[in-house]
Amino acid sequence: MNKKAAIIGIVIIAIAAGIAVSFSVDSEDMSVPQQYHGDISTALGSPILGDPNAAVTIVEFGDYQCHACHAWFLHTKPALTKDYIDTGKVNLVFVDLAFLGRDSPKAAQASYCALDQDMYWEYHDLLYHTQEPQIDSWAGTERLKALAFALNLDMEQFDQCLDSGKYSKRVQTNTGEARKAGARSTPTFFIVGPDAEQKIVGAQPYSIFQQVIDSMI
Repeated sequence: MNKKAAIIGIVIIAIAAGIAVSFSVDSEDMSVPQQYHGDISTALGSPILGDPNAAVTIVEFGDYQCHACHAWFLHTKPALTKDYIDTGKVNLVFVDLAFLGRDSPKAAQASYCALDQDMYWEYHDLLYHTQEPQIDSWAGTERLKALAFALNLDMEQFDQCLDSGKYSKRVQTNTGEARKAGARSTPTFFIVGPDAEQKIVGAQPYSIFQQVIDSMI
């Protein structure tokens, strides 16, 4: 089996379904109106996963090469999605803290190139499903393009977006916002409710998030 076919096979069995409300922002336009969850600006982050009017928002600061982020994605996020996001109680915004390796910013940029084709969350999920143990090398440009091909994206559009660095400033801005918010490692979460905000650091288990979220609903 060739590499391209193998990746397509992974897509069929591995992509998690998600509900997203999409918005698209040109990375060169830093005058875009700010979107805040509590005191945290997420205007340039991901499209919202879940009901945008949910009472509680999880802001996740993450890196696609982060092994702890990968563990949280596999072991905690599915239950949170089922119990809170899919039921309309909570939504989630992913903001890049792309600092772990030389490929981290490029992987984040690729996710926004997928967003241009309304496939942000599918690409986001596939990056984590196909994460490899080493930092760098697995998330190089050719691999990022292969993942886009596996999702049946328009490759001419995707390649032009990625090769041009269209979203490089967007990812830099998100990383800066993460640090301004007090995120120093990945994953770092801020749970933002109507009257409270709480920071959670690391790939904590479902029970920790459940306790915080239930206290805010």
